[in-house]
This record gives sequence, C-alpha cells and structure tokens, in this order.
Amino acid sequence: MPDHSPRPSSGRLRWGLHTLVLTLASVVLLRAALLSQPRTGPIAVLVTAFALAYVVREQVASPRTRGVLLAAMVTIWASLTVLGADAAYISVGLFLVFLIDLRVTQALACVLAMTVFDVVVSAAHGDPVALLAAPVLGAVISVLLGLGYRLLFDMLSRQQDLIDELHLTRSELARSERTAGQAAERQRLAREIHDAVAQSLSSIQMLLHAADGSDVPPRSRERISMARETAAAALSETRHIMDELGPADLVDSTLASALAQVCSRAIAPVRLDVDGAPVALAPSVEAALVRIAQGAVGNVDRHAGSQARAVVSLSWGVDAVRLDVVDDGVGFDPTTLTAGRNRAFGLTTMRARVRDLGGEFSVESEAGHTALSATFPIPAMSAPAGVPA
Repeated sequence: MPDHSPRPSSGRLRWGLHTLVLTLASVVLLRAALLSQPRTGPIAVLVTAFALAYVVREQVASPRTRGVLLAAMVTIWASLTVLGADAAYISVGLFLVFLIDLRVTQALACVLAMTVFDVVVSAAHGDPVALLAAPVLGAVISVLLGLGYRLLFDMLSRQQDLIDELHLTRSELARSERTAGQAAERQRLAREIHDAVAQSLSSIQMLLHAADGSDVPPRSRERISMARETAAAALSETRHIMDELGPADLVDSTLASALAQVCSRAIAPVRLDVDGAPVALAPSVEAALVRIAQGAVGNVDRHAGSQARAVVSLSWGVDAVRLDVVDDGVGFDPTTLTAGRNRAFGLTTMRARVRDLGGEFSVESEAGHTALSATFPIPAMSAPAGVPA
C-alpha cells in the first residue's frame, strides 16, 4: 500500500479529502432525518460508526490496521445500502479513499464490486431501471476525481521530496563550506606561527648556543642555559600547536610542492626526488609526511649544518607511498636514543605518528650516514591526485 502520510505540501489536499468524506456521511444522516426514512435510528448508528472508523483509520500508521478499518467502512456502507439509505454519498467518499490509498488496480476492482453490489441491491428494492444507471455514473465520476486527486497528490509529494533534498544539499554545502573555512583558518594560523614564532625561537636558540662559549662567566652561562631551555620548551610547544593545526606548507599546495618548500628552507643542501604517479591521500597522512620531512631535515641542519647533504625521496607505489630521508651528516647510534633527548619533532614522535596512522617507520644510522623511512598504505579506492575519488 502506498505511503500517503500527510506532507507539508499535500496536507491541505488530505484535509480536503477528510472534509469531503465526513460531509458526505453527514448528508446521508441528514437526509434520513429530514425525509423521515424508515430505520433512521440504525442508519444514524451506522453513519456514526463509519465516521469513527474513518477518523481512527487516519490516525494509525499500521497498514494492517488501516486495511481492517477500511474493510469495516465498506461493510458499514453495504449495511446502509441494504437498509435503503442514500449510501451513494458515502460510496463516493469510499471510491476516493480507494483510489488514493490503494494501488490503481485494487482500487478499480473495489469500485467495480461496490457498484455491482449497489445496482443489485437497488434492483432488489424495486428501483426503476433508469435509476440503476446512477451508481454507474457516480462510480465513473468518482474514479475520474480520484485519479486526478491521486495525480495531484503524487506530484506535490515529489515536489516536497525535491524541496527536502534541496534543503539537505544546502545544509551539507553550508557544513562543507564551514569545515573548509575552519581548515583554511587553521592552516593560516599554522603558517603564521611557523613563519613568525617558530623561526624566531629557532634563531634565538642558535644565537644562545653561539653565545654559550668557554669564556662566558659561570653565572652568565647559567642564565644562557636557562634561556636556551626556555626557548626550547617554547619551540616544542609551538611546534605541537603547529602539529594540531596542520603543516603550513600544505596550504593550497600538493604534497610534492610542500616537501619542496621544506627542502628549500634547509641550511644543508637538500634534493627532492619524486617517483611514481601521485594519488589522493588522507589529509592526516599528508600532514604526517610533511612533518616527518621537516623533522628529519631539521635534524640534519641542527647536527651537521651546511657540511652535510641530504636527499628527500617521495615514492608512489601501487599500494603504498614511501618517504625516505638520507643524509651524510654526523650520524648517531639509534639504540642509545631516548625520548628525553629528542628535540622538537624527534624520532620518537615520528615513529608514534606513523604507527597511529597505520604506517611503518624505520631509521638506520652510523657515522657519516643516516637513513629514515616512513611508509603508509594507499587505500584501494584512492584516485589520482587532482581527480575526484
């Protein structure tokens, strides 16, 4: 049975149907009273029962219950017809209900059955043959009205569906624009913090380190050490905030372009190699790759400076993307590395970030050589970069 629950656009049509059906039922009762028809009492009871059944049916949603109540209404109509009441008025309302709430074939079958029943009962009551055409004419008119009503009802329902879909689309668009605006603002803040605060703190650290020589008085050296520690803590907190905001280099830029910016800012000569066809990655994975490159290149600058050379390689595979950072700096012993010795974006932080995103992280180092690698799986449904997934 079709779902014809009232919609904002079709509610008035439904209320119009209610008014028509109940008015036609009232006409039957009014004519019985005014014309002093026999069995007015039973007719009044049946008409009241019909109206109650109709009202209750419109309040329930269960198809089974609605079907039972509709059958009860038809039975009441048949009883009124047998009693000789002017049940043709009620039949018009029933025909409309059939054509609106049932399938067209079911509705036409019910209309035909009721019309045949009405003709047979009228003939049994001895009505003239000319009057026997009245039920047929009434049925035809009711069918035409019902089909027109049904067409209009369905058209308004489809229109309401389109309106609902439009509202949903507008809400989703507004939410997307709001999210994009928030992301853009976060990236702007990250860029401003990186260009102003983080760079300044790094410079302060380097200047303090240069000032901390052997000829510095002990008291001044202590103060310089405290200043270095304070600057380091501030830089660590600043970079933590930048991590939360996202890499500034990724703003309006591809992953390869962001890595190129990281390499161009390095003190040591750093070359970027990109191999394979780029695909769209999750923003969190792109951010992790940029942060890892920043941290690795930053370590080269801090520990080897311009004396070292480094190569940053981004390799796109079929099912994984890999970032390698190789340098010929001072090197270190990975087995002696502890979290307390990491500075800013340390190796422990890199490893944790990669692990949290489902990737693999490795580092190899010895005197004069360090190789760092981070690999992330590429989802099977990822599309080429720049192409909607």
